[in-house]
Amino acid sequence: MLYTRSELLEKIRLGEDSFFELKEVRFSGSKIRGPSQDDLAGELAAFANSGGGVLLMGVEDESREVVGIDLDKLDAVEVLLRQACEDSVTPPLAPVIERLTLPDATGNERPIIRVEVTRSLFVHQSPGGYLQRVGSSKRPIPPDQLARLFQQRSQSRLIRFDETPVPRATLTDLDERLWRRFTSGQDIDAPEILLNKLAMVACDERDVWRPTIAGLLMGSRSPQQFLPDAFIQAVAYRGSDVLPVAESAYQRDAQDITGPLDQQILDACAFVRKNMNVAAYKHAQGGREDLPQFDLRAVFEAVTNAVAHRDYSMAGTKVRLRLFDDRLEIYSPGMLVNTMTTESLPFRQAARNEALTSLLARCPITDNRLTEHRNHIMDKRGEGVPTILDASKRLSGKRPEYRLNDDSELMLTIYGARME
Repeated sequence: MLYTRSELLEKIRLGEDSFFELKEVRFSGSKIRGPSQDDLAGELAAFANSGGGVLLMGVEDESREVVGIDLDKLDAVEVLLRQACEDSVTPPLAPVIERLTLPDATGNERPIIRVEVTRSLFVHQSPGGYLQRVGSSKRPIPPDQLARLFQQRSQSRLIRFDETPVPRATLTDLDERLWRRFTSGQDIDAPEILLNKLAMVACDERDVWRPTIAGLLMGSRSPQQFLPDAFIQAVAYRGSDVLPVAESAYQRDAQDITGPLDQQILDACAFVRKNMNVAAYKHAQGGREDLPQFDLRAVFEAVTNAVAHRDYSMAGTKVRLRLFDDRLEIYSPGMLVNTMTTESLPFRQAARNEALTSLLARCPITDNRLTEHRNHIMDKRGEGVPTILDASKRLSGKRPEYRLNDDSELMLTIYGARME
């Protein structure tokens, strides 16, 4: 939607409409005087509630002149946009924010910010209420229309989020060596048809083939290009608490683990293996036995569940792995699905991301140290949680604990074996 310079310049010439909004950014010193965070939230939410649209920051709306944004102030404008999307819109938005230049009236290139919002699967509320785009302005959605919109969007979400096409992504963003893992070596004349059956690509509203959420997560070398929160933030701490001191004083190691999901899982296990304690015991009859702090099968299952079942529609969230001297904590965004509770996890199965879990069940494990109990990443027999609980308790003597934080994040604590 309005990707090229020529398209943007033509739209600026024609002016605002149902899919296009212009905003001049005004400063007083280093502080942004306008537009306000609430105003931006209303504009972007109205696009999401309607058919989507593009907002250009740095273009005066009445004169349609490119006035630009000073280079040293671009960061402040982007921060304001992110705050508007994440703090002032419910549920939050995750637009595409792009920095580029356009010529002003004298032909000089001026920095601007382009914000693209796609039609949402949800109905978004801003400080101004539930708004929609009508021509060149935003208007409150009438109550009867709002009720229909809630019903329509609810029904559209019957198509699972991980199967939805990703705007701006193209089939060339998928790595053939990655997606061919799921094709059983068969010859392919029309890859988009097969990838569609795997739920890795789908047609958007304009009948253009695009990778899905699941397709990018499993078939792209860098899914974070389009899904910036789809990574694991791993930190190994000194001691048993996060202390309010300089990071270097209490962090032993830290890594943002990116790439396709199966590689993220293996890299997270490698991070734990590298940073956990291992005790060595000598037998009376000779020989030595190593006792690891954590059972790596349990860690593997826990990380797999965290990335496979997290809610990828939640903007600004990521899977977090925190390793302490006495325990491992794993945080996965999203509440439990299908009336499940933390108590029922060992006994029931439910998948938020069915396409993704199906692909992970087909994906081979490439680390031989993790293939003792199966050959593929995902277990669809429901043995993952029991393995986490039983293997960890045998090693440490203490049962792992699941807990929901604010009904929006599942936290798992695995206790380490005592290193004496």
